[in-house]
Amino acid sequence: MLFNSIQFIIFFIVVTLAYFSLPLRGRWILLLVASCYFYMVFKPVFILILFGTIIIDYYAGIWIEKSENQRRKKLLLIISLISNIGILAFFKYYDFGRDSVNAILASMDIRPFVPQLTRLIPGPVAEWMTTGAGKVILPIGLSFHTFQAMSYTIEVYRGNQAAEKHFGIYALYVMFYPQLVAGPIERPQNMLFQFHTYFKYDFEQVKQGLMQMAFGFFKKMVIADRLSMMVDYAYHPGTEHNGLTLLVATIFYSFQIYCDFSGYSDIAIGAARVMGFTLMDNFRSPYEARSIPEFWGRWHISLSTWFRDYLYIPLGGNRNGEFMKYRNQMIVFMVSGLWHGTNWSFVIWGGLHGIYQVSASLRDKWLKKANITIPDNAFIKAFNIFLTFMLVTLAWVFFRNPLGRSVVILKSIANLSFSDPILSPFNLTEMCFCVFLIVFLLIKEHYYEKIPTRNTVLFFVLFPVISFLTYFLGVMTENQFIYFQF
Repeated sequence: MLFNSIQFIIFFIVVTLAYFSLPLRGRWILLLVASCYFYMVFKPVFILILFGTIIIDYYAGIWIEKSENQRRKKLLLIISLISNIGILAFFKYYDFGRDSVNAILASMDIRPFVPQLTRLIPGPVAEWMTTGAGKVILPIGLSFHTFQAMSYTIEVYRGNQAAEKHFGIYALYVMFYPQLVAGPIERPQNMLFQFHTYFKYDFEQVKQGLMQMAFGFFKKMVIADRLSMMVDYAYHPGTEHNGLTLLVATIFYSFQIYCDFSGYSDIAIGAARVMGFTLMDNFRSPYEARSIPEFWGRWHISLSTWFRDYLYIPLGGNRNGEFMKYRNQMIVFMVSGLWHGTNWSFVIWGGLHGIYQVSASLRDKWLKKANITIPDNAFIKAFNIFLTFMLVTLAWVFFRNPLGRSVVILKSIANLSFSDPILSPFNLTEMCFCVFLIVFLLIKEHYYEKIPTRNTVLFFVLFPVISFLTYFLGVMTENQFIYFQF
């Protein structure tokens, strides 16, 4: 079920009203049933995969906690992790691995031998697992709830979280509908106790949640979906555009993906907040970052902290010398690239951010050694923000396009001429409106990262105004959120 649909609005209202009318022991049932329905709207059969991993992780957590043998604990953790990673790897990377291996064999004049899944699993099972072209279908949100499930068993193993004995509550931790499909990726310490808590109706929480949802819809439907029209036009395979057109589209894509993903997060966090739940912030004005490390402290925070806590630190972090620190940073970003998508362009995107991160560390080390202090004035701040944004924008080209297409786009941008016309599906007024929306977004997030709601009168003015503008200015096509494909 897409957030930007009438179906979701009705679903949200009905579930929220029912939630506040029930006692604590009935709320988890309502939310779990509602979350199952929410997920099954996409493709019902995939809920079986979700519940398969839920059962494995639920019992693994209990057995890990009960076991006094450290070796047995580790074995149970490994079984849990392998089941989660194995399912994710199969659905997400089978076709990628198959195509890569067959391409390598073909380059060596060896006949490709890794078959399509339909040849390995014939019959009705293969039909619901693959498309008409034989490609494996990735269950919606599998990457997100896999990581959330893994964080549970890891934290139980580390002794930071008691095993959840209530199966329904644990299932709800994995299935909670606001953040089920695209995060934020939550930790058990933040969520499990909340499902055991009775939240009374709180008008302040409702105001904050509804306002955050309203602006999330505005970012998605008015800004992201409008900018996507220019991006899709310029990046469409088989088309050739001049460098200036592609540069504008590339900058637009930076704001499209931000408004699309942060818009989803705002709707998810706001929907949970209306019911009293607190989800972690996932974005904090990332395009105000003055360095790549700062950018990753502001962008997709739930994922970047997940990789920090469960991959970077276990690899050794920065504890074993500078070389190992840089190696670990590169590993994290390369894995992050693979997590995002099954294409070599995603690996390059991750690799670029790894190079940025290592370069920033080497630069800081050199400046310190040379005893050079960079002045912290307005010009330097603005330059660093601009440079960081352009580096991030460069990498987004690979995130958005296949490798070959990305190279063509970057070559065209490198040879741009400002005398070239900007080709666009928009007229001049519509292009100016797109620029206005971007400027408005930057100003709003600089001065009001969250829209204030303490003043009830202000809320009753702003909420309907934002809703009205979203309805009349939004692109009403129910475009899927970008991160639904990961």
